[in-house]
Amino acid sequence: MNPNSTLSAWQLAVMAAVPVAALAVWLTAIFLAARQPRGRAQAVAASLAGTTAAGADSAHVAPGSVAGEDESARTADGGIAA
Repeated sequence: MNPNSTLSAWQLAVMAAVPVAALAVWLTAIFLAARQPRGRAQAVAASLAGTTAAGADSAHVAPGSVAGEDESARTADGGIAA
């Protein structure tokens, strides 16, 4: 006596959907891991490299730069908006 070995349509759909979903998750993880840093992160890294290159005893201070200042608070002439 052999039991019925045919699979129903929903079982076949699950068997097809699970590997496709796993592949999509895997490719998304690879894409996210391989991304380059965003422009702001690159600018921060470049500014940090510039300050260390200038030396710790350098008297150069960028105009309008205040530690912790948000860039949206600056006006066009370099001052700080009220």
